[in-house]
This record gives sequence, structure tokens and C-alpha cells, in this order.
Amino acid sequence: MNNKSKDITRTKTSDFTPHISKDTPVQYVKGVGPARAKLLKRLGIETLEDILFYFPWRYEDRKNLKKICNLKYGNQETTLCEVVSTEVVTTPRKRMKIFKLTVTDETGFLRSRWFNQPYLKKYFKKGLKVILSGVVKGNPYTGIGPEMENPDFELLESEDKLIHTSRIVPVYKATEGISPKQIRTLMFNTINTYAAVIEDYLPEDILKRNDLKSLQWAIKEAHFPEEFTDVSALNRGAGPAHRRIVFDEFFLLELGLALLKKREIIEKGISFSIKNDLVNKFSEGLPFDLTNAQKRVLEEIKSDMRKPLPMNRLVHGDVGCGKTVVALVSMLIAVENGYQACLMAPTELLAEQHFINIHRMAEHLGLKVALLTSGIKDKPVDDIAAGNAQIIIGTHALIQERVQFKNLGLAIIDEQHKFGVVQRATLRRKGFNPDILIMTATPIPRTLAMTLYGDLDIAVIDELPAGRKPVVTKVFFPSQKDKIYSLIKGELSKERQVYIVYPLIEESEKLDLKSAIDGAEAFKRIFPERKIGLVHGKMHHDEREAVMAMFTSGDIDMLVATTVIEVGIDVPNASLMLIVHSERFGLAQLHQLRGRIGRGGHDSYCLLMAYPPFSEDARRRLKAMASTSDGFRIAEEDLAIRGPGDFFGTRQSGIPELKIADIIRDTGVLESARKEAFDLTDTEPDLSGYPLLRETLQKKWMGKQELIKS
Repeated sequence: MNNKSKDITRTKTSDFTPHISKDTPVQYVKGVGPARAKLLKRLGIETLEDILFYFPWRYEDRKNLKKICNLKYGNQETTLCEVVSTEVVTTPRKRMKIFKLTVTDETGFLRSRWFNQPYLKKYFKKGLKVILSGVVKGNPYTGIGPEMENPDFELLESEDKLIHTSRIVPVYKATEGISPKQIRTLMFNTINTYAAVIEDYLPEDILKRNDLKSLQWAIKEAHFPEEFTDVSALNRGAGPAHRRIVFDEFFLLELGLALLKKREIIEKGISFSIKNDLVNKFSEGLPFDLTNAQKRVLEEIKSDMRKPLPMNRLVHGDVGCGKTVVALVSMLIAVENGYQACLMAPTELLAEQHFINIHRMAEHLGLKVALLTSGIKDKPVDDIAAGNAQIIIGTHALIQERVQFKNLGLAIIDEQHKFGVVQRATLRRKGFNPDILIMTATPIPRTLAMTLYGDLDIAVIDELPAGRKPVVTKVFFPSQKDKIYSLIKGELSKERQVYIVYPLIEESEKLDLKSAIDGAEAFKRIFPERKIGLVHGKMHHDEREAVMAMFTSGDIDMLVATTVIEVGIDVPNASLMLIVHSERFGLAQLHQLRGRIGRGGHDSYCLLMAYPPFSEDARRRLKAMASTSDGFRIAEEDLAIRGPGDFFGTRQSGIPELKIADIIRDTGVLESARKEAFDLTDTEPDLSGYPLLRETLQKKWMGKQELIKS
């Protein structure tokens, strides 16, 4: 900003109200008031701090606005003009009202039209300055000069030049009742009046090591860039102001995770002795040898369980790598020491699948396995409280208040990303600091593991069982159905078995359920000589288990299913899977489903039936599936397609939100922030020397101090 504008906008001492703080409700901010506060609440803005940290989503370069004579046809252009005339015309046939505007500068005239917005006429007064931004067109009927249809516009008052033009202009996401221009004006005045409430809480040595400027400067510069004016870099979030704010977001996230880890290191836990009687008996009954990766991860788990500290370990690996066996061995160690073990899954179906698999493997060892979900009528609450059930499989029902364990020693959480830090802490309080083991069949990109699981020790099962072959995956379209039927017939003639999977999407559950049932009938007509079974989520789990058992034993040739077969079924003889409407499935889910085949050493095939038209994201998902079987590459592509915010489908409860940091774009900053956070907790584990940082951290972690103590 030039010196003149600095003089105009300099904050006077009298403008700053001492009692205003970061937590002041936004309605008391100058220029807001109760009515506008309600509108801002829709944008997540409730306090002065919220508004200061409500950053632009893009920037426009309005330093050098184009003259009308230099506008290029077909381009998105922005120009500053003066209103010449306005009129509203009504089309004769459809009676549509069109608002027409003519503007000028010293180089020519520009005409604009807005459809069905006649009320705009009252805003555009003759002689008023206006900024128009839109695609430049020519009128093919009149051949008269450049035109714009429905352009974005901003009306300028005399003082607006400081805020809305002649500079890099921030553009904010708005809501009905308050325009981007009004938000920009509010932001400009708020920052110039109240930025002084922002204090730097990062230690000075961290700022110096990482070449970071002050937070107050970064906030001002991120909203209204003055020193760094590369618009393309600003729109990528690559300016020095953005870097400071991104560093802070990552640092506060990683510092909370580092303190969680530190608290767990100093807490007392259960020291298990590794007796191995039950484990050896179980291992001898397995029809296969454990992989080296399974053995390595089990040694890490045993080492954790021996220590008198609570285990906090994440085990992740590709589909079919054998996590369930690793989980069960861990449970047997706890049971052998006289403790109970539980496994919490995110859905009733997944809990039932684990129950089916685990009770088959555990009950012949003389152990009682119980299933606890909200859908079960006779809940085994008394058996759990009395200790009669040694292994308990369940859903969120496990953390309900009425559920009491006699002596919980190990809690396993499956697919942790569907839960949150709060649920993990709640489950831990069901026992005396039980060991926590988290499992996921979603391979996690390294950057995401650092972000979400920074407080956990991570183990990777990076080896598939012997005999697993890569599955050949191909995309097919409806016109190629005959080829699909031929491939199915070929596999069946080799005495192999086949899965047919239909989507099950919550919004249209009945419709999709019917499609699976109809699909089963259709395949019975196409393959009348074959035995065809059907499983779906509405069946009772006993009925589902019976059908799946018939498929496993080979009594059924083809299993038509919804996604209930995503986990838990191991049928080595199944060599082909057809996924109908594959464009509807997420990438991780497609990869999970594909993991059901290729388990028996046979050449196996995954056929993705896609129904156009579909989105660009769907095309990328199908292409990724066809190009690789590597779950970690699939996970990286899934992260790239969906972005970090949506990668796990549900937000981690209790973890600070990343507002502008991007774990893909800002990996380098994430690593620096993580190192600084963990180093700081080594030298200052209670942050007593940094009271402002401690206060900021507790606020960012939603005030849940118990998380840092759980």
C-alpha cells in the first residue's frame, strides 16, 4: 500500500477498545451487530478471532485492470468502468426480464446483461464506478462491441479504491445476505482496528529457525497482500504469510499429539507376561504359516504389552495381509493374563464379520466370545461385567455408560478413522489404562499417518501371505456384457467361484437392495445350471453366516452380494469378482472388495462394470484400480482425488481443524512443524514456560484437556 493510503487507514489509539479480546463475540466487532452476526455464524464466524482467521479462498489482481479496448474475446477479464445507462426489457414470448447495463471508460463501451434480475437496476446509478468481471463475448446479431453475460460486479464508492481495486484483492466465500464485497470491507476495517489482539505464542527460537514472520503480520498480509503480490503463488497458498499460518496449524496439531504421546509414556499401564500357551495352541491349529511381516509386527506388539506402560499402536497394511490373526493373537495374550479384550468396529456389519471369524477361531480354545451392538436384543452386558465373556466384539455400544468390563486389558479399534480421539479416550476409561491397538485395512499415506496418528507407534504389515497373486483388473461398459458373461463362464468351468457385487448407498438403500435381489434372479436365468446365493445387509447375521459358509465350502458357485463382503470372507477358490456400477464406489472400497479374490494361488480377475456418464473423479478411480494392486499407491491416489479433508469420510472428533494447511501441498512445512513440536515436548513437557502457547493449544484442541491426559 502507498504512503497516502497508509495515512488514511492507520489505526488511532482511540479506535482500539482495550476490553476487546480474541473471544469477544463477533456481534460487538465494529460494523457487525446482531443481524450480521447471525449471517456470519453460517460461515463459522462467532468471535473476533474467528473473523481474523477467516481467510480469502482466492485473490484477484486489480492493480492493472484492463481498459475496454484491450479486453480479449473469449477470456475472463476484469475492468473498471463508469455507468452510462440501464434498462430492463421483457422478452415478448417467455416474458423474461433482462437487466441491461452499458458502461464506459475513455477507450470504449461495454454492454452487460443479467437474466431474471430486474431488481439490479436500482443499484446502478449513472456516473457510478463499477468493476465487472466475466467472459467477454460479442453479440452475433448486432456486431456491436464487447459484452458480458451475468458478470460478477462490484459497485465502488469513492473510498473503495483502497479496498476493492488498485491492489491484490482478496475474495471471500459469502452467504445469502452478505456479499463478498461487504465481507471484504468488514475484513479491511476489522484487521486495521483489531489485529493488535493477536499475540505471538510460538517460541522465538522456533520462529528464527524456520524463518517465520510474526503472526500479526501474517494475518494482515494473508488478507490484504502488500509485500508479496504474486497472485498465482497466493492462490496456491505459497506466500510467506500463508506459510506462517500453515506452520501454526500443523504445529498446534502435532504439539497436541506429542503431548498425548508424552502423557502415555509416563502413565502406568498393564505389564503382560507372554506365556504363549493359548497362542501356541491357536497357532498350531492354523492351516497356514504366519508371514514374516505378521511375525515382526507381533513381536513389536508383544514388546509393547510387556512394558508397564499403555500400548498405543497402529497396525496398518494392505487388504488380505492378515491383521485379524494379529489382533486375535494380541487378544489371547491379554486373556491368558486374566484380562478381557475387546474389538470395536464402526458398523454392525463389520462387528458381525469380526465376531463370525473370531468366535470360529477362539471358541475351540475354550473361550467365550460375545457380540455387542445396538441391534442385538439380548445384550450380553451381564456376561461382560462378570468377566464370563473374555473377548467382546462390538460397535460404539461398547463405550456406552451401562457397559462395564470386569477387567479390560486390551482394546482394539478397527478402522480408527471412523471414530475419533474422544472415542479412543472413552474406551480407555473402561479399564485401568488398557493397551490400545488400532487396526486399519486402509493403507495410510505417510503424511496422513503423521497428521492423524502422530501420538501412536506405527507398525506396517507390508507382506501378503504366500500364494497371493496380483489381481488382473479391467473396466467394462454395458455394451460388453457378453464378454463379462463369457469370462464368468470360463472361471466356473475351471470349478472356480465368483462374486457379483452391487452397490449399497444409504440415500437409495431400498432401490440398491432391490438391484442386488434382481441381479441374483437375472444371474440365475443366465446361469441356470449354477447354484447362486445372495447376501445383503438386511439379512440376520445368522442367515448371512449360513450363506457365506455355503460359499466358503463350495456349495454355492456364485455369490451375489452388497458390500457386506467387503471384509472378513476368505474363499481361496474365488477367482473372479464383478463389481456392478463400479463408478459409484470409493477407491478404497473398490480396493477392499478386490482383496476378497486372489487368495488361492489362481489367476484372478476383477471386472469393473461402469455405467456412463460419470464424473472425472470416478474416471480417475477406475483408472487407478486398473493400473495398480498396491494398496499404498491406491491410498496416495485416493488422497489426491478426495483431498485430506474428505479422505476418511468423517472428521476426526477432537482434532483441530486444518483451515488452510494442506497435507499434500505443505508436506515440508508439516515435517518441520512436527519436529519442532516433538522437540519442544522433550524439553518442556508441561509447556509451563510458554503459558500463552499452552492456552492456545488447549483452545485449539476444543478445550478437551482430558485428551491430553487420557
